[in-house]
Amino acid sequence: MTLHTDWRHIPANARGTVAALGNFDGVHLGHAHLLQTLKTAQPDQPLSVVTFDPHPRELFRPQDPPFRLMLPDVRAEALAEHGVEHVFQIPFDTEFSHLSAEEFVRDVLIGALGVSHVACGADFAFGHRRGGDIACLESILKSHGIGLTIVPQLSDVGGPLASSRIRRLLQEGYPERAAAELGRPWAITGKVVKGDQRGRLLGFPTANIPLTQHIEPARGVYAVRVTLPDGRVIPGVANIGRRPTINDGRESRLEAHLFDFDEDLYGQTLSVALVALLREEKRFSGLDELKGQIAQDAAQARAVLAA
Repeated sequence: MTLHTDWRHIPANARGTVAALGNFDGVHLGHAHLLQTLKTAQPDQPLSVVTFDPHPRELFRPQDPPFRLMLPDVRAEALAEHGVEHVFQIPFDTEFSHLSAEEFVRDVLIGALGVSHVACGADFAFGHRRGGDIACLESILKSHGIGLTIVPQLSDVGGPLASSRIRRLLQEGYPERAAAELGRPWAITGKVVKGDQRGRLLGFPTANIPLTQHIEPARGVYAVRVTLPDGRVIPGVANIGRRPTINDGRESRLEAHLFDFDEDLYGQTLSVALVALLREEKRFSGLDELKGQIAQDAAQARAVLAA
């Protein structure tokens, strides 16, 4: 997979792809359905995705809390696993947001990217103030001899499968259900930073990872599996929250304790997959009570992961 972040300078060997349009946050089963439908309809051309960074919502509603299911580099890797050969990650800034619907199709999709066929969901909207809809997209593409595949959303008994639904499941404390809709456990990926060493003093050293742009799931203690840069997967237990017993409570963070592991992880990028929520975040009377609870959490996490 090749990641392209400058849509104005696309190499000739990246032109002529069949392109799926969308934000693809999470690269869930609905996204996989869209990609597979496009590949089946147009099997003879390389598969690509046209997406955006930052997410348009971050530009228009900067006051909103972080909401992403995955960061851009992780999204690109996930798309590659679905057979995507080119990811056109367009910088979404104020200037780009002012392109009209026709300019987006004519200048970006056709002129700059040279797409040969396009696919998107039935609710895809684009252009300045989301002025373009599916009918508009089809009309402009058709005038240039380019086809459009409109893919209905994948649905189940709960309705259409969407990133917003998965975010809600995570915020409500159901990582298993989120995993079922993603096709894999949901993970927070980030670099390990130095903490206050409190976990080591309690007998449970932790790898501290800021949530950055990730959505904050339900606060509490989770059974987790941690993927290291070398590909090893280590079981563990993690806390997500503001540590009400020992901290000032200003910033949520992820603190993961890896079982039977004693290596320096500072500065390394880890992927921490949430397997199950064990309990909600709570305040304890002191460090001794907290230490006892951590031991219980670790034992429960081991049992959950072993099962």
